[in-house]
Amino acid sequence: MKNNEDTQAHRYWKENLTYLAILLAIWFLASYGAGILFADFLNNFQLGGFKLGFWFAHQGAIYVFVILIFVYIRLMNRLDKKYGYDE
Repeated sequence: MKNNEDTQAHRYWKENLTYLAILLAIWFLASYGAGILFADFLNNFQLGGFKLGFWFAHQGAIYVFVILIFVYIRLMNRLDKKYGYDE
């Protein structure tokens, strides 16, 4: 019984780390990628009267980060239910 619980906990943690890696990659692309690396290309477009690269560097990355927090909450609630760790 203990070995099964350890295996289940290991799978739970592995899925959690997978979620974290994917969400952090998205955050990196939105903040560093869109705000710095691809800013020159994105500045060819406008959003609300501002160049898109500028907007991502100053506003967009924050919005993406807040959205990712809610996505992580939803994913973790599902993962908790899947492995029986929900309250």
